[in-house]
Amino acid sequence: MSQDSTSAPWDSSESQGASLPSTNAEGPSEGYAWYVVGVLMLVYLFSFLDRQILSLMVDDLKVGLSIDRDWQIAFLMGPAFAVFYTIFGIPFGRAADTRSRKHTISLGLVLWSVMTVACGFARNFWSMALLRVGIGVGEASLSPSAYSIIADYFSGAKLARAIAIYASGIYLGSGLAYLIGGQAVSILRGTTPWQIPILGVIPGWQKVFIIIGLPGLLVVPLLLLTVREPLRRGVISSRMGDGRTDLPFSEVYAYAKENWRALATHNVGFALLSFSSYGTGSWLPSMFKRVHGWDVAQFGFVYGLIVFIGSASGAILGGVIADALGKRGYRDAKIRVGFFAAWIWLPFGIAFPMIDDASLAMVCAAPAAFLASMPFGVAPAALQEMMPNNLRGQMSAIYLFVTNLLGLAIGPLIVGAMTDYVFSEELYGLEGIRWSLLWTTLTAHLIAALLLYKGMSEYRKALDRFDVRGE
Repeated sequence: MSQDSTSAPWDSSESQGASLPSTNAEGPSEGYAWYVVGVLMLVYLFSFLDRQILSLMVDDLKVGLSIDRDWQIAFLMGPAFAVFYTIFGIPFGRAADTRSRKHTISLGLVLWSVMTVACGFARNFWSMALLRVGIGVGEASLSPSAYSIIADYFSGAKLARAIAIYASGIYLGSGLAYLIGGQAVSILRGTTPWQIPILGVIPGWQKVFIIIGLPGLLVVPLLLLTVREPLRRGVISSRMGDGRTDLPFSEVYAYAKENWRALATHNVGFALLSFSSYGTGSWLPSMFKRVHGWDVAQFGFVYGLIVFIGSASGAILGGVIADALGKRGYRDAKIRVGFFAAWIWLPFGIAFPMIDDASLAMVCAAPAAFLASMPFGVAPAALQEMMPNNLRGQMSAIYLFVTNLLGLAIGPLIVGAMTDYVFSEELYGLEGIRWSLLWTTLTAHLIAALLLYKGMSEYRKALDRFDVRGE
């Protein structure tokens, strides 16, 4: 596989999914390639800002929408969004392999931004759930196309770093949700409701959805006017001999079956780390309120800084380490980073839910957040290297399906259900939530580490098969 850091000239063929002809026979500069990564990272930031803000509004949701159970809150944070996010990721992954990728992302960005704004007008649990479905559908468009674009601008020595920088948008967006969202919720909660003709009264806390949803629409022109489709490198033709590059599903299935062990250990291993991260991120604000007495603004400021700086740095450092190990001959470097991050996380992840002192608990939460973010730049980068170009979007969509089904859909729901029914308030008081967080995240990390250990050898075998074919 090529070790060039940037791609050849972008292609103008509609069959390759491009929308603009080349204006530079020498191809895009490395600086421009990094600019594209920056724009895509900004889009990812907005997706997580819109996605995560809900975790700071648990009490407001319960009062404003007449919700009385934690599992309902968990449903809004998890399955209402994640089930449709994962399902629609499959057709969006197909579109990433066969259509204009930047147009696919732009369409989704408009949809999820509008749906976020509309959350400001929700009047009950079911209307909020329906709007969260819409956000999930829109956001499903992003990562399969983004991974594919980045992999065509970068390969080899800089791919993990480039995708890790894109992935840092997860933590920059989540950090801003805590930092800005926490302060905004506290400030706007006590303000005079807006009276909007036809749409009715908008309570103070729901104004936050409108304020954070609208800026995403401003990024659409930036994406459409300044990001060019790169040349699709490493495209394979159908085995049917008809020259098709939009492979039939039978060939997609055959490729997945041939590499199922590598894909299973990769996807499920990283998905369990996602399970832990989403379960923690969704319920940590509530834990600090119930156990330590912190309000939303206090928690949002402190933990927001940890996520914005520490987790974003962890994601980028994971990519840098993987690229450095790759240069030293470790072909499984990207899986290796995930494996070691999962193990090193354990002492910090066990400590922070159980420590009685709030400040010390947050001190332990900081390295846990840093380490938890390291796998999520290298995981998609690993997939790009073992896939032909016109399978990347679909295989990335399957990875996102598994990761978000276990992580985003089930993670918060399991923590909420365990708090309701296992470590209930009747038995454990307000401290039940810390036991729920401890046992769910600990179990997930241990199983993930074992799968990724096995996955290192399976990944090397998959790369060997890929190289033998000359793909």
